[in-house]
Amino acid sequence: MGELADLTTREPDADAGSQSETHAGYQKRSGHVPILVAEVLDGLAVKPGGYYLDATVGGGGHAAAILEASRPAGRLLGLDRDPEAAARTAMHLKPFEDRAQVLPMSYVHLTTALHHAGFPPLDGVLFDLGFSSWQVDDPSRGFAFRADGPLDMRFDPTGDDASASVLVNQLAEAELADVLRRYGEEPHSRRIAQAIVAARPIRSTGHLAEVIVAAVGRTRGERLHPATRTFQALRIAVNRELEGLAQALPQAVAALRPGGRLVVITFHSLEDRIVKQFLKQEERGCICPPQAPVCTCGRAPTLQIITRKPIVPSAEEIAANPRSRSAKLRVAERV
Repeated sequence: MGELADLTTREPDADAGSQSETHAGYQKRSGHVPILVAEVLDGLAVKPGGYYLDATVGGGGHAAAILEASRPAGRLLGLDRDPEAAARTAMHLKPFEDRAQVLPMSYVHLTTALHHAGFPPLDGVLFDLGFSSWQVDDPSRGFAFRADGPLDMRFDPTGDDASASVLVNQLAEAELADVLRRYGEEPHSRRIAQAIVAARPIRSTGHLAEVIVAAVGRTRGERLHPATRTFQALRIAVNRELEGLAQALPQAVAALRPGGRLVVITFHSLEDRIVKQFLKQEERGCICPPQAPVCTCGRAPTLQIITRKPIVPSAEEIAANPRSRSAKLRVAERV
């Protein structure tokens, strides 16, 4: 968890530019193109004066759009595990003055962050999962294999999480294969793990990608690079993403006022499955065994699902931003 430093930003005159112009200006200044912006605003049902949490503020594109749509008095708290991203986004959100706050914290500590910021029950919570363009485009962070860099992959390089290098070079072959299978759904997990162990020590992303390609080969016309699932698995394991998501979702629901909205954007089946199952359980409420004739747990529903099927990007958005192609957006409302 990062320091509880309050990176409060500054707001310009409320009449400064239209929403679309200001949001376009934000994208130009920050170089960040958020995904499904209109769908996020609609899902959150953003209103003037509302209180919102962007639990994965990243480049701040969604945050800026929410702040624009909630003028003149709406407030937003943004969280990010990456202290560098949090500081950068706080600077980009300066035009919104004290309507925006950014904290370098994981959404695992969502409840603590809201208490620290002094926020009341929320009108909306957004999770835009995965990692940001800034992180993947910086070879020194080790998230990608197309440019050689250190095997790091930590969202918070200053924290206590073990880097990808530790997993790649120290896990037993069976443990490594299990990570690749569980978090990457890699069908060649055993073969890749065996090749990695044989090639140790592996010190860079490029070296790791070469080992994987040598182990499983490349199929002509295949869209995914052979290392894609391995890199996903290592990133998820390093940052304990699935465990953190499971801890954060109940906190998000508890933080919503009745009628408040929860919006989650996922990018792969593992996290989407967690979100989908969580929403269904919270809508059902009861946790009694299915064979029980009557409910004895007394657990009431907390959510109503708004999107029975996930919202996905349009063909136009995918063409403009190929990284959006796997995004799925789900919405639920607090009851």
